[in-house]
Amino acid sequence: MKITRPDYDAIAARADLLVPPQAVEQALDRMAGEIAAVLADKDPVVLCVVTGGIVVVGRLLPRLGFPLRLDYVHATRYQGTTRGGDLDWVHRPSAAVRGQHVLVVDDILDEGVTLDRVRRACREDGALSVHSAVLVEKERARAVDIQADFVGVRVPDRYLIGYGLDYQNYFRNADGIFAVADQDI
Repeated sequence: MKITRPDYDAIAARADLLVPPQAVEQALDRMAGEIAAVLADKDPVVLCVVTGGIVVVGRLLPRLGFPLRLDYVHATRYQGTTRGGDLDWVHRPSAAVRGQHVLVVDDILDEGVTLDRVRRACREDGALSVHSAVLVEKERARAVDIQADFVGVRVPDRYLIGYGLDYQNYFRNADGIFAVADQDI
């Protein structure tokens, strides 16, 4: 299967900037303070939800001035598309969370399916506690009843790119949080 690159320049030109980089960085500072207040004395394992959570974890961890360990979980519903499907477990770190306080970090809380399943898996695998942090929360009805413990920014229900959020595996490196134009979805 040949992967075709989307018309990157045209999509970028039509996208709306919702959260500028400075506001994202301020949100990460605030989140770090909130996380430290709850987990600084817990020696937590931070689970990065790959792939979108990589950028968020990379920006967040240097702000957390307390001992922690880092691992990852790879559970995906999009697989390069713009619509979520069934959850595919690529890597579930069962042994790493057993008997541990866990902080799950992802790029976005959208429908809530991935975050819900990852948090449930951590509990099933014996985590002492499970907290979650997302950089972006969409203001929308969710497929499951879930809330993140720590949220960077809340935005309207649009297709988003930047700071880990992607469009067909592109734009994760966009500097800011942008909404893709409806015609490009």
